[in-house]
Amino acid sequence: MTLQPKAPMPPDTLNALEAALDKSQDVKVKVEDCADDLAVASDLAKARIARGEKMLPADQVLRNTKAIGTKVQDCADDLQEVADTLADGLAEVKDVEQALILSREALAESEAALAASRHAERAASTLAMHDQKTSLPNRTLFDDRLAQAIAGADRHGWMLAVMFLDLDRFKLINDSHGHAAGDSVLTVVAQRLLSQARDEDTVCRNGGDEFLYLLINPISRDDVARIAGLVQAAIAAPISHGDLQLVITPSIGIALYPHDGQSGDILIANADAAMYRAKSLPGTCVFFEAPVASINPSKSPG
Repeated sequence: MTLQPKAPMPPDTLNALEAALDKSQDVKVKVEDCADDLAVASDLAKARIARGEKMLPADQVLRNTKAIGTKVQDCADDLQEVADTLADGLAEVKDVEQALILSREALAESEAALAASRHAERAASTLAMHDQKTSLPNRTLFDDRLAQAIAGADRHGWMLAVMFLDLDRFKLINDSHGHAAGDSVLTVVAQRLLSQARDEDTVCRNGGDEFLYLLINPISRDDVARIAGLVQAAIAAPISHGDLQLVITPSIGIALYPHDGQSGDILIANADAAMYRAKSLPGTCVFFEAPVASINPSKSPG
């Protein structure tokens, strides 16, 4: 448990208490003076009695009694004032301590509310940036990470690869076995993509049965082809759904930065175009190839 420091005493209260303590010292001196006066009066009375005087002069007795009584009353008044000041100071200290306790409770409640707010904010951000079915990043988050990757590639001279994946005959699974089976396939495919991705890479669900894979700084084009082959083999393994063993293969198109596009949108579009070529070549991963511009021979002068 952490010990909390006591609340600082207000300056006015502190000054009043210090004054009360000083005054109590003055009262102590006065009380001692009264005691000395009473002792002197007693000694005088005893001396006179010893000399054979039967009674003291009345006026002197009254004067001595009045003087001593006044001193005693002054001491009593001063003591009461000191007591009142100390009582007020202690009460104010208690009020300050109680206010501090309430302030700490309010601070704890505020910190709890802030923590809950931050948790809700993170949850909302996660929900907004991730696909609800597969929990993969969505296209918005993928585009942001791709833009950051391009900026990093420009600084460091890296290569980037964008793979566009489409699941072959996915509609047939939905139609034959129901949407629950299709959802199961999407979830497993997402997990298998994540298992192949490194920490610096990003995998996203683009929508429907399409996925995007951003590969940061691969060694070479051959390395990209190797990784794409591993991804394709991982997805093609049978997927259990109840008593069913579902098999699905992906068509994969690949675009490389900076060779196949200088922006994220162009890279994705070119990877998508390469994926459509892969559809006609089942079991392959196809790199984007820019169409060759046709050159019309100039007409000879007639």
